[in-house]
Amino acid sequence: MNESLLTEKNSTKKTAGNKHLLSPTAEGLQEYTGTWDTAQVVHLLKRTLFGAKQQDIQYFKTRTLQQSVDELLQPTAAPSTVPLNNYSVSGYTDPSGVALWQTWINTGITIADKELNEKRIDSFKTWWLGQAVQPSRSIHEKLTVFWHNHFATNTDISTDKIKARFWYDHYLTLRQHALGNFKDLTKAITLDPAMLFFLNGDSNVKGSPNENYARELQELYTVGKGPNSKYTENDVKTAALVLTGHTVNPVTFTYFFDAGKHDATNKEFSSFYSNKIITGYSGAAGANEVDELLDMIFAQDELAKHICRKIYRYFIYYKIDNDIEQTIITPLAQIFKNNNFNIQPVLATLFKSRHFYDLVYSSACIIKSPLDFVIDLCNEFNVQFPNPTDNEATYAVWQSIQNEAAEMQQELGAIPEVAGWYAYYQEPAFHELWVNTATYTRRTVFTDRMIADGIMSNNQTIVIDPVAFAEQLANPGNPNLLITQSLEILFRYPLSESGKEFVKRSILLSGQTQDHYWTDAWDAYKANPSNTGTKAIVISRLKAFYKYIMNLPEYHLC
Repeated sequence: MNESLLTEKNSTKKTAGNKHLLSPTAEGLQEYTGTWDTAQVVHLLKRTLFGAKQQDIQYFKTRTLQQSVDELLQPTAAPSTVPLNNYSVSGYTDPSGVALWQTWINTGITIADKELNEKRIDSFKTWWLGQAVQPSRSIHEKLTVFWHNHFATNTDISTDKIKARFWYDHYLTLRQHALGNFKDLTKAITLDPAMLFFLNGDSNVKGSPNENYARELQELYTVGKGPNSKYTENDVKTAALVLTGHTVNPVTFTYFFDAGKHDATNKEFSSFYSNKIITGYSGAAGANEVDELLDMIFAQDELAKHICRKIYRYFIYYKIDNDIEQTIITPLAQIFKNNNFNIQPVLATLFKSRHFYDLVYSSACIIKSPLDFVIDLCNEFNVQFPNPTDNEATYAVWQSIQNEAAEMQQELGAIPEVAGWYAYYQEPAFHELWVNTATYTRRTVFTDRMIADGIMSNNQTIVIDPVAFAEQLANPGNPNLLITQSLEILFRYPLSESGKEFVKRSILLSGQTQDHYWTDAWDAYKANPSNTGTKAIVISRLKAFYKYIMNLPEYHLC
């Protein structure tokens, strides 16, 4: 395998009419009214969910585009579970008294309990991965990961200070607002205990202001660093004064405003913010200055554009040229503003647009992130997970998947930079950064193991059942349809006809030339599934087939 092919598959190509495939349609964000079939459904699901399952593909094909997008954008109920003590094993006991497989979220720990806190953070991250792999027809969990990358944090720092409970609450905050109002989300994150600790907001006090959060609030979270984002260094310093006094009670795990630590002077901003003066207040009223700060920032046109660019790069493509900026980003930003910064109308407009579906047949694929790669595989192949009531087995499997994504350089709760995972913001490579010599090898090792004997952890195994996957297809006894329908689910970039023919002859037909060599084998198995001989032939060929296609560069594209 040649990992450079991934870049080639993503290169810009031209049609026979010499029309640039990545240029926007003349209609921009007008609604798509073309064909609504497998290709369009798969494209939508792979971009909005963790994988496109056959059951979901067939389900959404019975809906219209509008109905499908509306359903995908419906929030789901809050998690029905909470992180549990999975760490009281091998002689270790939770010193606070939380028993094995009981929740720790309501039990405080002291600063001295660094080891316990680290174990609870690992428990939380494992549990979060478990939420992402739950069957769903909603974008909710994937969008939560998007906002996690936007308001980037890392649980691996300051574990003596930032308690595991803070990170759990941080996830709930992201999830609660993921499909809601971005301004509400930004305020919630501004006052979020985990973020206050992470970017030193808790130590931002009058007389000794800390500028970390005030800087990232503008540079990364709202107006961005674009050419028209002209806030000044003094604006950072002034915003920091507004934010003084907002801190955390480490015992109750709650935010509170300490009026005695708030700078009550008037704060004047630059011409970028129309020389806005925020009147300083003493006492409890000082807490309200943050609302005026956010009102000022959200009045800037660059904020809506910055957020829409990030949404575009995450869900559509990394390249934003001047045409895309003018015909897609600018009107999308206006929709964002017109809807009072509610997130759903932006996503609905984008996912229903002609532009979004024009890309179905283009080369504008993106390399799957590690989380997409491992979770998509589990979902699309219908990998069977343990009974959710079996906590030991469930946590072991979740941890295995988490470890695989981490080895590929993406771990929930462990973003390496405050700007997010590199592949979402570093020009010019963007998504290509997910693939290097080490991570590409890790990906192929993962797929090889999953189709062979599976991945085992604590005597629990997750594995692809190739026969079960094939049986959900319309006519798996026909080798041509088996290949075509499998690739419709698993690939976004089409495999050539010669490639399909090679796979069929060399694997499914075992070197023969007539299709009946596979059909006969499949029919013999279906006639007597308990016959170990005929079943072994089918399993062997299917494993070889799916292993081969998962090793192709096309499988890494979304």
